[in-house]
Amino acid sequence: VALYRHAIASNRAYGEAWHALSNLKTYRFSEDEIATMEALLLDEQLDHASSIFIEFALGKAYEDGADYEKSMQHYERGNRLKRSQSIYDANRMQADMAEQKRICTRDLFARHEGRGLTARDPIFVVGLPRAGSTLIEQILSSHSQVDGTLELPNILALAQRLRRESEHGGYPRVMELLNSDTYRGFGEQYLEDTQIHRQGAPYFIDKMPNNFRHIGLIKLILPNAKIIDARRHPLACCFSGYKQLFAEGQEFSYSLTDMGRYYRDYVDLMDHWHSVLPGQILQVDNEAVIEDLDGQVRRLLDFCGLEFEEQCLRYWETDRAVKTPSSEQVRRPVSSKGQHQWRNFEPWLDELKTALGDDLVNLSLNE
Repeated sequence: VALYRHAIASNRAYGEAWHALSNLKTYRFSEDEIATMEALLLDEQLDHASSIFIEFALGKAYEDGADYEKSMQHYERGNRLKRSQSIYDANRMQADMAEQKRICTRDLFARHEGRGLTARDPIFVVGLPRAGSTLIEQILSSHSQVDGTLELPNILALAQRLRRESEHGGYPRVMELLNSDTYRGFGEQYLEDTQIHRQGAPYFIDKMPNNFRHIGLIKLILPNAKIIDARRHPLACCFSGYKQLFAEGQEFSYSLTDMGRYYRDYVDLMDHWHSVLPGQILQVDNEAVIEDLDGQVRRLLDFCGLEFEEQCLRYWETDRAVKTPSSEQVRRPVSSKGQHQWRNFEPWLDELKTALGDDLVNLSLNE
């Protein structure tokens, strides 16, 4: 806090410092600080990036003060400014996920069964951002046999490499043509490249949420890897993502419509993975973890083939770096405090509800 304030004192228009204060989640802006940020937004000399940072910071400031209408206005402006810089195409993303379903069939996995790299080291935690994946990681990394790492980019990088280099129609279509030796080599390279993030435990966590789109590739290169789907109710998850300014990689989050469509496509693709890889993915609902920590921790450990250890229930005491927006939340015992924050903004969420569809909206409303 002192360093961020020092940065602002040096340059009060330094938008990233204002946003960094808000992103601590525990900081509360004074009325003078809010007035300063509002004045900065009226300055025509304020650069585009700083405007985005300050809009999100003010969204958080007004939310903390329970002025939800003003808060939403700033979240909307910040997202609109950020969306203007993006080339994200929801139709293209939907088509990409549909192609995963077309290519990754039971027959494809059956052809390579028993031929991939047999290592059991990785535990992949996938899902959407703000769905509780950091909490799951913190619980598992509290176990003596598990290393917590980072949101590792290795699987995404492999998918991009296959997309660029393939002479056979690109990724994911090329997965139909690669042989088992190639997949085994990819698995060996993954373990070699991720070794630098490990501390010596026999298992480690890869918590890149977007890996849910590449579960087929993961299971072909590392068929024994454990995969955990961190799930959170649609309106809570989507709105939490919408009001979070991500550093990179979550371009669907800058529009309520894009956010809702992405969630819907995610659920559809996960249903496919469960169908073609029965019993190989564990869905863990954030609400269930909050309501029954002991039961869900035991369920997680059992799925990963790990003995129960008491410290997993006291995950907030684990001394490790956490570099996601949930860093402060996982330093405390589970709480339902943030579970229904979206309800404060419900008057402005019709666009999101339309994109999600009645079935997913009602699932959340009935919670």
